[in-house]
Amino acid sequence: MRSELPLAVCIMGPTASGKTALAIDLAKALNGEVISVDSALIYQDMNIGTAKPSPQEQDGIKHHLIDIMSPEQSYSVADFLRDAQSCIEDVLVRGKLPILAGGTMMYFNALIKGINQIPESNAQVRLEIQSQIEKNGLSALHKQLQSIDPVSAGRIHENDPQRITRALDVYLSSGKTLTEWQSLEKSKLPYRFTQASIMPSERSQLHTNIAMRFDKMLAQGLVDEVKALLSKYELQPDMPSLRSVGYRQVWQYLQGNMSEAEMRERGIIATRQLAKRQVTWLRSWENLLSLETGDDNNITRLVEKLSAT
Repeated sequence: MRSELPLAVCIMGPTASGKTALAIDLAKALNGEVISVDSALIYQDMNIGTAKPSPQEQDGIKHHLIDIMSPEQSYSVADFLRDAQSCIEDVLVRGKLPILAGGTMMYFNALIKGINQIPESNAQVRLEIQSQIEKNGLSALHKQLQSIDPVSAGRIHENDPQRITRALDVYLSSGKTLTEWQSLEKSKLPYRFTQASIMPSERSQLHTNIAMRFDKMLAQGLVDEVKALLSKYELQPDMPSLRSVGYRQVWQYLQGNMSEAEMRERGIIATRQLAKRQVTWLRSWENLLSLETGDDNNITRLVEKLSAT
């Protein structure tokens, strides 16, 4: 029965809404540990621009899925699901409450609603696809995908090398299109998820929070952090790490493509756009306990909901 499944808490919300602080407070109240659900916090040496909680901010609460990858590497939804399940089991075995907190909605979607068992990437096939991209251009590969899997091609932008490569990789490796794999029944994780979202009641307040946080990141040395990343790693602008909000704009600034003032403005605008997408996704989400940023009763309301499940 579903009621017998182990309990895990999900805390979602747009960027700069207070998810991390709420998760830490809940972990203190209920003997929990925090599992990050964030596609940028996974990367090492990306601390300022991701608002990665410092050891002081973590305040003795163990955090998982932070600093687990090099910025040169990619990390798929399937990778997250595998690692998240391992972390959840580890936390449960030690008698603690798993608290999954973050703003990467694709990860939450897979976590709660399940994921199709799509084959893992084939390294040799990916090398061949990359060779074709270099030889014929990305547009030609997108047209090839359109003839093989028009549904996926319609969803994937013609300038998205990562997703075009993945869709072709799946087909060439397995003989089935990505659309065919995605139509199969999803495999769900064996947990009972209590879900909550947190955000300010007024969007203007969220916009203010975003601008203040971006300015704080700049003051803390975001530009120097990106310089250090480019010096330490072999990074390209189409890599997921450099496509992260803030990092992309600083990279463009360092390339001489815009002024410092324009970089700040574009960074704030991009963060607002990210928050808008997150809010839109959350509004269509079911079974969410809605919490307000800064409300002193958030923990009480969460505990009450957990007691009722």
